[in-house]
Amino acid sequence: MSPTPSLSLTPTERRASIALAGLFAARMLGLFLLLPVFAVAAVGLAGGNDPAKIGLAMGMYGLTQAFMQIPFGLASDRFGRRPVVLAGLCLFVAGSVVCALSHDLFWITVGRAIQGSGAISAAVTAWLADATRPEVRTRAMAMVGGSIGLSFAVSLVAAPLIVGSGGLAGLFWTIALLGVVCLVVARWVIPVVPLAPKPEQPAKPMQVLTHIDLLRLNFGVFCLHLIQVAMFVVIPPLFIKEGGLTSAELWKVYLPVILGSFVFMVPAVFVAEKRRAHRAMLRLAVAGLVVVCALLPAASHGFYTLAIALTGFFVMFNVLEALQPSLVSRVAPPELKGLALGFYNTSQAAGLFLGGALGGVLVMRAGPSAVFWAACALSAIWLLVTWGLSPLKKN
Repeated sequence: MSPTPSLSLTPTERRASIALAGLFAARMLGLFLLLPVFAVAAVGLAGGNDPAKIGLAMGMYGLTQAFMQIPFGLASDRFGRRPVVLAGLCLFVAGSVVCALSHDLFWITVGRAIQGSGAISAAVTAWLADATRPEVRTRAMAMVGGSIGLSFAVSLVAAPLIVGSGGLAGLFWTIALLGVVCLVVARWVIPVVPLAPKPEQPAKPMQVLTHIDLLRLNFGVFCLHLIQVAMFVVIPPLFIKEGGLTSAELWKVYLPVILGSFVFMVPAVFVAEKRRAHRAMLRLAVAGLVVVCALLPAASHGFYTLAIALTGFFVMFNVLEALQPSLVSRVAPPELKGLALGFYNTSQAAGLFLGGALGGVLVMRAGPSAVFWAACALSAIWLLVTWGLSPLKKN
């Protein structure tokens, strides 16, 4: 019998995981900082009195991300992770500078398009998969997922302060600076990890596109982020209504909710790795999402019950954010991890885009409870799709 692999991160794995999680966190903070304040701060710009133009400027980043994830992921398989990540970060910084120098909403929209064209999420996730063994990969992915959640909470506190002291331009300069920090980390801090050797008969890109288990996982991340964005169309107004909060005080809810969800998420990830029960934990988390969404219509009528339900939602969300990219990296052919994660992140971007649109339509036509019941139904479909996931191979 072969010895049981160690579940402790090696020094190299720990360094790579912390550095890549930090890179992801800094870059996502640069994006999240815009969300709490842009709609208000953009009013002083030329064209800023048009809600449609403000929405286009906000959404342009996601649109170019969706188009560029697959090319960047495929390029990282061919040319290596580091050069592709550095190129994407240069585009992110350049777009941020264009936004910082702009006094017109049109040019901010152009800058946001340039920011989004540096679509490095797939390359960074593939880099993390390359740097970690399968036995500890989910834990490393959880570090990245946790850093993103923490970035979101920090942005809710920091964005109003930055705009208050430096205006919208100051916010974009801060985002550009965060991009420069990411460049430094990507160039000098993250250890070199060689790409997987190419087999004699390498897999074809079409095999990734049509792989049934990868399609299941892509559908999962699409559902997860559609549900997340749709929820946040209705949850902030509910907290304001039930708790008597202002929009500037919502961080007082989000910060403890997100931190509390990490407390429950970490043991779940550890159990999945120790028992090699990734598929079972994935199904359990999706089933938990069904339950939470079904409870939200009743929970939304009280401040504390809503906060407890939201904590439950983020426990499931964070577990799934850790498990799914780890599973993609295991299921995909080793020489095409970047491409597979590119498709995965494109599905994520599509979910983010549709979640806001569909959530808004449902709220207008049927109220907040319709969003929760729709999320419950979509989660149930996702659970059925996930049930057919094949046993994992070791790679």
